[in-house]
Amino acid sequence: MDILLIGCGKMGGAMLRRWIDAMPARFTTVNRSGRALPAGTEHVDGVDTLAGRRFDVIILAVKPQQIPDVLPAYASLLAEDGCHVSIAAGFSSASIAAIVGDRPVLRLMPNLPALIGRSVNGIYANSACSDRHRDIGDQLARATGTPVWLDSEDELDRLTAVAGSGPGYVFEIARSYIAAAEGLGFSNETARALVLETMGGAIEMAARSDEDVAELRNSVMSKKGTTEAGINALRRDGQLDALLTETVQAAYERAVELR
Repeated sequence: MDILLIGCGKMGGAMLRRWIDAMPARFTTVNRSGRALPAGTEHVDGVDTLAGRRFDVIILAVKPQQIPDVLPAYASLLAEDGCHVSIAAGFSSASIAAIVGDRPVLRLMPNLPALIGRSVNGIYANSACSDRHRDIGDQLARATGTPVWLDSEDELDRLTAVAGSGPGYVFEIARSYIAAAEGLGFSNETARALVLETMGGAIEMAARSDEDVAELRNSVMSKKGTTEAGINALRRDGQLDALLTETVQAAYERAVELR
């Protein structure tokens, strides 16, 4: 396949490195981020250098608000049986079709662990997509992690609020947890190691277990012990649940606004 990647920032670059290793394809990038590109990638500065070329897949890895300005210049480069793939949060397939016409459009919603092959990838295909286009989406997703096929774009926006934005929530929780450990007198280096190893081990244990996470939590606690005291302070009569509900709801509402 001949694949054109428009935009190669942190997320696009993370996915590109995995795609190059996993897929039998030739990648051409339009990249203004200044980031170094992986070996085996052809780089161009803009559409003028692509005259006469046709691509099986055109991947949009720019910010949602940039798509209406960027995509029109490249839409004619899509091969007759090609498809557009967008990894931009919130920007709907209908909005893309309003620019490119009635063409196959896949929306692929990854998250940052794509860099290490651990992305959760939500995928939605519009009605113009064939089984071949869906297979392309599956290949792109499996190269960076786990594909999760969805039946609607609203479901994709909900996945964005939970998984797409999720690493940011986890990093923010880790930042606060590290700061709290420093408050107990640990150095930043030690606090970071304690927190990240604790979080990483607990998450891996939960992923490997069939037990509900509430049961796993309970297995750590003893009545009137240190963990129970900490959990009671953390939950504060349901405030933690309310806060996380507000967090994913705010992200979902923003995804809806971007449609």
